Amino acid sequence: MVMTTDVHVRDLRYFLAVAEELHFTRAAERLYVSQPALSKQVRALERQLGVELFRRDRQGVSLTGAGTALLPHARRVLAAWEEGAAAVERARAAQRGTLVVGMSTSPGRGGLLPAIRSRFTAAHPGTAVRLRQVSWEDPTAGLADGGADVAFVWLPLPDPDRYAWTVVAEEPRLVALPDTHPLAARAELTLADLADEPFLALPPSAGVLRDHWLALGERPGGPPRIGAEVAGTEETYEALVAGLGVCFVATGNAPLVSLGGVTTRPVRDLSPSRYALAWRKQDAGRPLVRGYAEACRDVTRRGS
Repeated sequence: MVMTTDVHVRDLRYFLAVAEELHFTRAAERLYVSQPALSKQVRALERQLGVELFRRDRQGVSLTGAGTALLPHARRVLAAWEEGAAAVERARAAQRGTLVVGMSTSPGRGGLLPAIRSRFTAAHPGTAVRLRQVSWEDPTAGLADGGADVAFVWLPLPDPDRYAWTVVAEEPRLVALPDTHPLAARAELTLADLADEPFLALPPSAGVLRDHWLALGERPGGPPRIGAEVAGTEETYEALVAGLGVCFVATGNAPLVSLGGVTTRPVRDLSPSRYALAWRKQDAGRPLVRGYAEACRDVTRRGS
């Protein structure tokens, strides 16, 4: 009898990434681990189970019969674990009287966050508001893994049926580029002007949001060349200054990247961006979530 009691959630997550990508390098990039470390971990899992899960040959990577058999069970275990972790986080937040607000970058935008906090704490004086900073690798800013109760996010969201939201701001998307770029001399640009430029992209895990910030559905001539991938504001600024590519940025976030050596220009034929406060639909009835959403709507409506 094969003993599998020591199989970790991480091992199943690694297995699932390789099974879905059928490519160790792409799976490693998706997991943000090195390819050798991923291969080593998968082989350790195979030794533990006493069976090969993947067939590796010159044609590439494919699932063996054992790997195919394990796949649906691994998905179920990981989904159940994520639900359990989210339930624990919600219980812990309720016990503390704490509302966790996720975000990738500070909302800024005329003191939006302090104004919402002020209204919310006036209505819920016993509740603490805790901010959770999340990398751009997670476009839900902590909602998907249960680490945040509500979150400031950019639309579109992956798995949109899971979430509800209220739009906080609709802003033009500008293009950020080095001061020395030839196009920086122009007062306004078009998507056609940018068709041959390398672009900075969010990590692949950002999914539909990565596509949005590359304007995949709007640009002429197919997808852009990717000059670099960025997962935060500082990385974006450094990549812009280094000339690795250009990127689209919301008007409200332009000051975060248009520091020394970087400028922004309007793009005439590019649709706007939408910034929103979002929450899981299943949590819509929770008093703290509902109260924070109401405070956000009030502030947005009053423009204060």
